[in-house]
Amino acid sequence: MLIDTNVLIRHLTGDPPGLARKATQFLEHATGLVCPDLVVAETVYVLESFYKVPREEVAQRIRAIVASPAVSVDDELLILRTLEVYEFDRLHFAEAYLVATAERSGIGAIVSFDQSIDRVTTVRRVEPR
Repeated sequence: MLIDTNVLIRHLTGDPPGLARKATQFLEHATGLVCPDLVVAETVYVLESFYKVPREEVAQRIRAIVASPAVSVDDELLILRTLEVYEFDRLHFAEAYLVATAERSGIGAIVSFDQSIDRVTTVRRVEPR
């Protein structure tokens, strides 16, 4: 089964309590759940924007989901590297994902106007001219 962002958010925030309890109980007994990268990204976004969870805590919570025996992601190493770039290089999750993808694929370059990518020395940012 695929898992939706709202179940992860309820589990990770405890809000609202009734749904959070259901989500946590479900996750404690579930197996074989698939969490698409889009759901990971949306979960990060909701934790940051709506719940104002600090970046380090967002990364920690997502790592806990990735490490859960009930949940699998498409590419665990890619998501973990994305979280590392997101947390330590302080990029938005989407740009961190691009960096991790560029590194992993061997492409090594990202076309972007976002200068924050320049903080990561393992990839090259190319700005359209």
